[in-house]
Amino acid sequence: MKLNRSTHYALAAALEMAAADDQPVSVQFVAGRNGIPETALAKVVQQLVRAGVAQGTRGAGGGYRLTKPPSRISLLEVIQAFEHGESQAPREIRGWWAGSRLGPLFVEIDELVRGTFESITLETLARGPRLRAARRG
Repeated sequence: MKLNRSTHYALAAALEMAAADDQPVSVQFVAGRNGIPETALAKVVQQLVRAGVAQGTRGAGGGYRLTKPPSRISLLEVIQAFEHGESQAPREIRGWWAGSRLGPLFVEIDELVRGTFESITLETLARGPRLRAARRG
C-alpha cells in the first residue's frame, strides 16, 4: 500500500492532535513541527473535519482536536479519509494477476497491511518517544 502525500500530512496532524491531550492544535503548529507547507496542511485538516475525524474551534486559542479519544481512532480510519481505489485491499484479483500465483500473495499482503493499520491507534503512537520528548521541550 502506497500512501499519498495528503495521507502522510493527515497522519501527522492526527498524531499531533492525539498528543495534545484534547487541547486544540493549530495548523501553524503542526506544519512547523512536521515540515509541512501550511496551505497544504490546512486543506488536509479540513478534509479530516469533513471525514469526522477532527473538529475545529475558531478564535483565540482555537485550533483542531480529534472528535473521539485517540484510543478509538485507528490509523486506518485516518488513511481511509484520503486513500481511494487502488490503496484499498482488493476484493478480487484482476488483470494479469488473475492467472498468476503471485496475485493471491499480493492480496494477502494488502490485507495484512490493512489489518496492521486498523490495529494501531493514534493513542499508541502518541505515547511514543518522539512526541513525549517534544511535549516536554
